[in-house]
Amino acid sequence: MGLTALQRHGEGLGAGFAEYAIGEFCGATTAARFGDPQQGWAELRSGCGVYDLGYRAKILLKGADRVRWLNGMVTNNIRDLAVDQGAYAFLLNPQGHILGDLYAYNRGEFIVVDTDRSQAEKIVDTFDHYIIMDDVEVVNLSDELTALGIGGPKSGEVLERAGFAIPEMRALQATSLKWNGHDCAVVRGEDQAGVSYEIWIGADHARELWDALRSAGAAAVGSEALELRRIVAGIPRYGVDICERDLPQETEQARALNFNKGCYVGQEIVERIRSRGAVHRKFSGFVMEGAVPVAAGTKIVAGEKEVGEVTSAATVRFAGGEKTVALGYIRREVGVPGRAVTIGANAAVVAHVPIEENALSSESAVAKQTA
Repeated sequence: MGLTALQRHGEGLGAGFAEYAIGEFCGATTAARFGDPQQGWAELRSGCGVYDLGYRAKILLKGADRVRWLNGMVTNNIRDLAVDQGAYAFLLNPQGHILGDLYAYNRGEFIVVDTDRSQAEKIVDTFDHYIIMDDVEVVNLSDELTALGIGGPKSGEVLERAGFAIPEMRALQATSLKWNGHDCAVVRGEDQAGVSYEIWIGADHARELWDALRSAGAAAVGSEALELRRIVAGIPRYGVDICERDLPQETEQARALNFNKGCYVGQEIVERIRSRGAVHRKFSGFVMEGAVPVAAGTKIVAGEKEVGEVTSAATVRFAGGEKTVALGYIRREVGVPGRAVTIGANAAVVAHVPIEENALSSESAVAKQTA
């Protein structure tokens, strides 16, 4: 896997940390940890952390037909996106199964498609396959344009100290500005995992930006801490929690779907599911007491019947102690928050996502009542 732009300029990046490691993440090689990942996750919850988003690919769509064409390719409404607004969407095959997920941003004269590098080649190939007589040009800018993320309740203060004048922004809104003489864009993140921003900047300036945000008070955070945040927030990752066998409604990601936008590839299947009734399984969260080993693929059992399986799991350190949080798919009739289940050899509870520490206690109380 190729190094991210930050890692290419990474000399001394891990200096001062007792434990620093790099590894593969979402199709790129980036920092896995700066010290204890649990501490990194704590910074993202209560302080401010900065992290490498160079594992995200940036694909530019140009041409007069770009909006109409992409609107006919993905599950969300691209046609009506305001300038500088983004949307999350799935790319489907004609049978309605998920080929990938992406964010699409209307930047006025072009669209930026943002996805994991592990998905970029398949998405570009799929785009190329469906461009026939359309005036659409696909340009992969991933080697020229990179991004850093900053997350946590103190993110705004850190950005201001680092020299960014950020206006009030909606979720998935982008704004262009200059920082230290460099052109860049700031994107407001979604809210599932708390306050966050992305800063898109030329690859050659990634290290300069990293150092500025660190000097302004942001803690360095690696991909292992990002995974803790993702799992607790209940956000599925393509290739881990979502794969090509899955149907959109099974993922519980209503934010990716629009039922009023007209035709797109796979739309007939999505509409048929909506009109004829729900799918049989759904994506959900689960909680277990303490630190217990749970691997992807571990079966979920209720009433001695196998009702699902785990796709992601992590042990997280809350103020009240360690919990193991898992994500996975469960039969819809069983997947009611508070329902007691067994994951491997461990007692577990079906849980609301995102998961907060006080929710863990309430879910456990419901489980005891229904056990």
